[in-house]
Amino acid sequence: MDARLDFFGNTLGAKVLKHLNSANKVVSDSTLPHTTQELVKIRASQINGCGFCTDMHTKDADHAGETAQRLHLIATWREATVFTEAERAALELAEQGTRTADAAGGVGDEAWANAVKHFDEEQLAALISLIAVINAYNRVNVINRTPAGGYRPGQFG
Repeated sequence: MDARLDFFGNTLGAKVLKHLNSANKVVSDSTLPHTTQELVKIRASQINGCGFCTDMHTKDADHAGETAQRLHLIATWREATVFTEAERAALELAEQGTRTADAAGGVGDEAWANAVKHFDEEQLAALISLIAVINAYNRVNVINRTPAGGYRPGQFG
């Protein structure tokens, strides 16, 4: 299976990805815990059906020391006891922020209030930005049918 377009090799596509990567770097360098960042990226990618990003972020999380149990339970985090309250708040915000078209009210006040309990303003800005950025990456890869399975941790630096 091949991607529909060599997005990296396309002049315009490469420019767009350069800017997405720059935004992602700002979030990555923030005080939002790296573990939380990976959980959010994986959950949004699962919801969006992005095999490429799900493959990438589960491998990166595993490489960073995340447990197999937690990785297997991300899709069912509500029923799992292995996530902290802060991680659960981030996962809820990620789900609601990813599924905005499914809910007339967008992200609910309760989900936001719960996130505010666990994260400071910089971390909240990072969390919102991360949800936006991973959703953008997901859309590029889903539309382009970028194949999953071949990612190696650290492949993109």
